[in-house]
Amino acid sequence: MPAEPEEPAAPEEPTTPTTPTTPTTPTTPTTKGKTGKAAAVPSLPSLPGDEVHIELPPQIGEELSNAIEEAVDDAAEQKVARYHVQASTWFKSFVTLLVLALFGIKALMGSKKRAEAETQNANATAEREAMQRQLSEARMQMMQAQVEPHFLFNTLASVEHLIETDPPRASAMQRSLIRYLRAVLPQMRDNALITNLGREADMVEAYLNLLKMRMEERLIVEFDVPDGLRTAAFPPMMLQSMVENAIKHGLEAKPEGGVLKVRAEVAHNKLRVIVSDTGLGFGAVPSNGTGLGLTNIRERLKLLHGEQGQLLIAANSPSGVIATIEVPYALAKTTLEKKPH
Repeated sequence: MPAEPEEPAAPEEPTTPTTPTTPTTPTTPTTKGKTGKAAAVPSLPSLPGDEVHIELPPQIGEELSNAIEEAVDDAAEQKVARYHVQASTWFKSFVTLLVLALFGIKALMGSKKRAEAETQNANATAEREAMQRQLSEARMQMMQAQVEPHFLFNTLASVEHLIETDPPRASAMQRSLIRYLRAVLPQMRDNALITNLGREADMVEAYLNLLKMRMEERLIVEFDVPDGLRTAAFPPMMLQSMVENAIKHGLEAKPEGGVLKVRAEVAHNKLRVIVSDTGLGFGAVPSNGTGLGLTNIRERLKLLHGEQGQLLIAANSPSGVIATIEVPYALAKTTLEKKPH
């Protein structure tokens, strides 16, 4: 009995991928030929992820290679240009900071040099002022140590003469001389640069009392130093010098004598001590005395008070001289400034 023909086999279904992300390649379907063997089916293109080798024509490959090289060169040039810009910016910033630093160092060095120069100038000024002060103190000490020999000798001669002719008057002159020496000797021993006006006024009053005993009615004295100004600071021996000059150059050489006025006042925060006389005036009689001169007074005032201290000389009416000393008004210190030993 003839055999029954076999039914053709059903084609295999493709397997379902296990994961959605990695699909599996479907199995290649096979067909059976007349001999019953499976026939091969052409393979499909590979899925993305596998290597793909595409053969390009030589001309297209060369153009593509040139384009890639040009792109690389352009990118390199742009990168180099950006680097140059950044380097230029950094270099400019560095140069700017360097210049600023140099200016700062120069300014600091200049300030240091100026400070050193100012310090040297200050030291030189201090040394110069110290030397001037020492010179001033030496001069003033010499001036304060001077007592007019002519005045003392004349006074002692007058006392000796009055002892024989008028003993009571000689006794009074002797007492006045003792008072004067008691007033002037502390000034001679003291190295004070500044004293008070009251101390100077007491010494000058004692001096004028002696002169009045010698000159008698030829000398009229008017003394006006307010009590409120006796504590004012005043250079020592200056008032004595002014009164001596007025007597010697003005009144003593005038046969009829005259009036001597001593007055003190404060104006514009300055102490003014004024000595005026109605004598012959300066220059009328040649001077041969050894007392303190007006030049020394000016030098002492300049050393003590600078431009704020001055000696003013003017003519008096109808005759004579007005001498004025101006110094800054201040109260004398309780402990007078003394020269260090």
